[in-house]
Amino acid sequence: MATTQQAEQLVGILRDTVVALVRRDGPDLSARQLGVFLTCYLQEGAHTVRGLAADLNVSKPAITRALDRLGELDLARRKVDPMDRRSVLVQRTLKGSAFLRDLRSIMGEAATGSRRGGSESARKVVA
Repeated sequence: MATTQQAEQLVGILRDTVVALVRRDGPDLSARQLGVFLTCYLQEGAHTVRGLAADLNVSKPAITRALDRLGELDLARRKVDPMDRRSVLVQRTLKGSAFLRDLRSIMGEAATGSRRGGSESARKVVA
């Protein structure tokens, strides 16, 4: 079935991407942190803690912890909404944009490798 093969290929790309991120110099992001990061960078519009919690179906404290880490790494920053001082906006950073560019490159390499014959782990098993 083509759908199963496509799903397997996507899982292989995901695995190879995560392994490449873990192996490279620099900090690792948890799945939640990466989910928050990608939501902020790939979805247009203003992002708030409340909105991210609703989008990802997790608690506001979980989003706050993820944003704390992203802030430590300068991948995102929080700013009080000048229109509603009770609300906190999440802003993109130059370092975050560079990280997204690197992530796209890593995923592209993983996808190319996957099309050539499976994920890195699958190639090792065959070899």
